[in-house]
Amino acid sequence: MRIFKNFYSVFIIVLFLSSCAVKKSWTDTSKFEKFDQNFPVRTQINDTIAQVGDNFLIKNRQQLWELYVSGDPLQIGYKTGALTQDLYRFQENVFFSKVEEMIPSGWKQRLLVRLLKYYNRDILHFIPLEYQTEIYGVSHYATDHYNFLGNKFERNIYLHGAHDIGHAFQDLALVGCSSLAVWDDKSEDGSMLIGRNFDFYMGDDFAKNKIVAFVKPDKGHAFMSVTWGGMIGVVSGMNEEGLTVTINAAKSTIPLKAKTPVSILGREILQYATTIDEAIALAKDTKVFVSESIMVGSAKDRQVVLLEISPKKFDVYRVENNNYILCSNHFQSEAYQSDSRNLAQIEQSHSAYRWDKMNQVVQQSEQLNPEKMADILRQTDGLAAKEIGYGNEKALNQLLAHHAVIFKPEQRLVWVSSNPYQLGEFVAYDLKEIFKSQPIGVRTLGVDSLTIQKDPFLESIDYANYEKYRIVEREIEQRIDADEFISEREFTEFQELNPELWSVYFWAGKYYYKKGYFRRAEIEFEKAKSKEITTQIEVERVEKYLRKIERRCR
Repeated sequence: MRIFKNFYSVFIIVLFLSSCAVKKSWTDTSKFEKFDQNFPVRTQINDTIAQVGDNFLIKNRQQLWELYVSGDPLQIGYKTGALTQDLYRFQENVFFSKVEEMIPSGWKQRLLVRLLKYYNRDILHFIPLEYQTEIYGVSHYATDHYNFLGNKFERNIYLHGAHDIGHAFQDLALVGCSSLAVWDDKSEDGSMLIGRNFDFYMGDDFAKNKIVAFVKPDKGHAFMSVTWGGMIGVVSGMNEEGLTVTINAAKSTIPLKAKTPVSILGREILQYATTIDEAIALAKDTKVFVSESIMVGSAKDRQVVLLEISPKKFDVYRVENNNYILCSNHFQSEAYQSDSRNLAQIEQSHSAYRWDKMNQVVQQSEQLNPEKMADILRQTDGLAAKEIGYGNEKALNQLLAHHAVIFKPEQRLVWVSSNPYQLGEFVAYDLKEIFKSQPIGVRTLGVDSLTIQKDPFLESIDYANYEKYRIVEREIEQRIDADEFISEREFTEFQELNPELWSVYFWAGKYYYKKGYFRRAEIEFEKAKSKEITTQIEVERVEKYLRKIERRCR
């Protein structure tokens, strides 16, 4: 919800600083006419299987949707839209309903539309025509309900920039991903092994319907990615040549206009690169509007690097004489060693802590295999196995991930987590088998014998308490904002659900401070300070309350 408050504020500033001219390119569809214009005919076999010719959508027993599509850009768009229509409309509703919730007024909605159009005025110049075409095809199947925010094509373009805009405007409040890769002596069989958590959170419903997409375009390489309805960009994926892409947000300025969404760059790299050098060439020529680390692994090169890209700088981070590489949410290459924003990110955010945690775990671990990699991605503790509370953003597993994924590029194997978070079974896929022939037949595509079992934590009382905590925390926050009475017993029960998490004591302190019970508030803030607080900004927030209490109680 907070994302839209910030969007709205910044867009108003932009509006008063600039003219609201809108490019005519949004309504020019002639550029798509060279592609196959035939609309696909969808056959609904049952509630969990739909088919368009040799292409299909199917739900597996782990409740992941598996999508297989092929063709030219427009046909891939049409087929994807036709097959995933219900999932696409669900995601639109999850995202855009927040706009209606935050901005119910008709005139304010119209103002927002003008601002969105202005902000995205040049974005089509930065998205390759084939991806515009695919997005255009998918967008035919969008709902009409949100037409007040723009036509269907415009809205889908906005959705592709959500990751970029979210972390730029929210200063990483929505994004805190962790990635790592090992090889040689750190890998059980010596081959490359890559794992990542995609911690992009926009509410529980946003991650409800994960799609594992297998795309076989007429040009370039076939590839898989983990995605959601309406999304053709790539945040986590691997192509048939064993080249992998995962993206991690870094510290950004607030951009004044949209350029290439990073997920579109990720898609282009997967579709057209086989080697590290080819990926670098594509990334260097792309104009992005936020900062991002792109971990690229290549089976052909037998190498993993980080492409560290921002609106003004580009560098490649490689490890020399080492058998692992780590990535959280700050840059590591030479170009950013003295960058003030990057240094602030290291000092003030939880990125460095998670990097240190990964480094500690990898150094202490025996040789890793996919099961052990899954164990790392699921870890909820802090440095030296310290209990830091469930849901703490300093943990590798923040218990909010959209998905986790594990790659073995040389074997063309990938594992994708199932709900909840990265705790459910990891489903294995063999890209050699999936892409070796066509048609492949309508069937689930996972390799059952390679499934990684669900985390035993799911059956624990701690997990049950965590889920209760999440509900109660939202209620506590709302009641504090509404100045409602909360009993001591209610706070005690709330804190017992997640006793090592700093924020359960912070909320109590805030409540008592607001009510004027300063000594009670001091006790709670001191408890919060004794725990592992997420960021330096939050540490200073707690300390500020304590200083204010000290002045009041002199």
